[in-house]
Amino acid sequence: MRFLRSLLTTTLLGSALLATGLSHAQNALDDVMKRGVINIAIPTDFPPYGFVGTDLKPQGLDVDMANYIGAKIGVKVELVPVTSANRIPYLQTKKADLVISTLGKNPEREKVIDFTAGYSPFFQAVFAAKSVAIKSPADLAGKSVAVTRGAIEDMELTKIAPATADIKRFEDNNATVSAFVAGQVQAIATGASVAGNMMGRNPQLGTEYKFLLKDSPNFIGVAKGEDKLRLKVNQIIADAKKSGDLDKMSQKWLGRPAGELPN
Repeated sequence: MRFLRSLLTTTLLGSALLATGLSHAQNALDDVMKRGVINIAIPTDFPPYGFVGTDLKPQGLDVDMANYIGAKIGVKVELVPVTSANRIPYLQTKKADLVISTLGKNPEREKVIDFTAGYSPFFQAVFAAKSVAIKSPADLAGKSVAVTRGAIEDMELTKIAPATADIKRFEDNNATVSAFVAGQVQAIATGASVAGNMMGRNPQLGTEYKFLLKDSPNFIGVAKGEDKLRLKVNQIIADAKKSGDLDKMSQKWLGRPAGELPN
């Protein structure tokens, strides 16, 4: 009997603690509204998503998205620079209310944080100068393309490139980019971040997005259990999709619309 009483007491105490924890876990949006400030983690070393401009201020697609969400909620945005390694810990330790930092969704991350709907594409694609007529894989026939050996874009390009395409493989992204910038090849197959950095440093090349190889959308990270904040951000994303604002942001920084993104 004493054992049963002890078990019942433990169960009730555990339920109370769980309820308290769940209640506490729903405080993020309320806290943001009370403070009038939302702390959003962003990258500053990953163009075109987040980087430091010539005015020494953060800019990029993720920065624009952070400011957009703050404006829609109606609070001031405090940008919190993070790296790939500390962006999730910042969310878990409440140094950030949201993480908008080219965050992909996977089962391991879903165990420790929650995700909103997708807000932007992250992709591998073929890029070339505006003067080079490329709209599809078939247009690579007879053209030279630089790619990093063994990278995702190498595997995807190999699947679809015509037999007459001259695929030149290099050992790392720096060598791949250098070959394209030096005019050794007509096109480059690479990731959006590498291409964005390259285009930012070499505007004289007139490089533009040509066609997609593989899409891997980005999501916004939210602390586990913060459903009120997550649902609020999801509504903002949904409205931005309908209004075309997501497409405008993506076009501005990536050279292509956001397109279809997962909910």
